[in-house]
Amino acid sequence: MMSGWGNMMGGWGNGYGYGGYGGGYGWMGMMGLMMPIIFGVGIILLAIYVFRRNNSRVQTGEFGRHNSGLDILRERYARGEIDSAEYRSRKQDLEGK
Repeated sequence: MMSGWGNMMGGWGNGYGYGGYGGGYGWMGMMGLMMPIIFGVGIILLAIYVFRRNNSRVQTGEFGRHNSGLDILRERYARGEIDSAEYRSRKQDLEGK
């Protein structure tokens, strides 16, 4: 027979009470409160990471841009791999003139 406040259903006499961790549930009570907060912070950090990654790719012109033949030709000319005569000749070929 259960009598008074010392029963097993979380009365005053269970040893954890208001002085324990989470009102009688120990660390499990605290983890139950902290898990949604940790999950929410994780979602926010993931969103910030994805936004910054895509934003930097858009600003540098890297997002959705493929090097055209003229871009590659300009780069090769700038690096000195081809001379000006070859550059003009290939540029005319690429432009279809």
